[in-house]
Amino acid sequence: MEDYLSVLEYLLWVFTPLIIVFILPFLIVILLYLSILFLHVYKRKNQLREAYCNNLWDGARKTLATLWDGHGAIWHGYEIHGMEKIPDKGPALILLLEVFSVIHGPQEECVRALRNGHLLGISPGGVREALFSDETYPLLWGKRRGFAQVAIDSQVPIIPMFTQNVREGFRSLGTLRFFRWLYERFRLPAAPVYGGFPVKFRTFLGDPIPYEPNVNAAELAEKVSELKLCSNHMSIDRFQSMMISWSLNCDIAMLQETHFNAMESKKLRQNWVGQIFSSPGGKASRGVSI
Repeated sequence: MEDYLSVLEYLLWVFTPLIIVFILPFLIVILLYLSILFLHVYKRKNQLREAYCNNLWDGARKTLATLWDGHGAIWHGYEIHGMEKIPDKGPALILLLEVFSVIHGPQEECVRALRNGHLLGISPGGVREALFSDETYPLLWGKRRGFAQVAIDSQVPIIPMFTQNVREGFRSLGTLRFFRWLYERFRLPAAPVYGGFPVKFRTFLGDPIPYEPNVNAAELAEKVSELKLCSNHMSIDRFQSMMISWSLNCDIAMLQETHFNAMESKKLRQNWVGQIFSSPGGKASRGVSI
């Protein structure tokens, strides 16, 4: 018994400096984080109290939303640009161009929700894009046109939305062939997701694409897929930034994070007078053109 106690004393003597140097500062950081999160929730106490008075479930949803909003603001410096483009009243279809978490929703339920005047978020790429997209942010929609048909049947505008750096904050092992084969063969979304790194997140909302009765689902889906949300908070096509550089009469223009593939890089030469040097994006880069 005495030998056992002596070993414990020795271990305590050895690990006490480690506890003081590493664990205590870590606990202090956690307490600071929780304090800031508490103040973030407390700042909205009146809104939450009103929500709980109207509906208990609505109050619980808004409480969770406030907690996650606080975490995003603290850990990722989360910002949203373009909130004014979401209508104050009435339905709209918000198109999520890059996601990591998705749920299944039948097309009929989506149409019903929009016709009831709700805002609805849809990710056309679904699980495939969530798990197997990479840092170049390709759109893995395939031939999916359901989201466009939902917008047409509901006669609502489409608001494109993109979150910058989400792939840098969270990574997936979906690039490994085994996980891709497992999903394509058995529809098992088994690719592990890891991360939560403290990188800056910015969500950009593009200009609404209004409902047009003469446009079918295939044409609308093609129109949406050609859009790209950029830092000027506008929804633009992939070549408009190049044309802006041309209009400024600049001698040398450098476009970063073009997300052009090899074919799109070749198309630049059709619209630009002069030499163009282009490198398409890959797994570790997003492309650049000069």
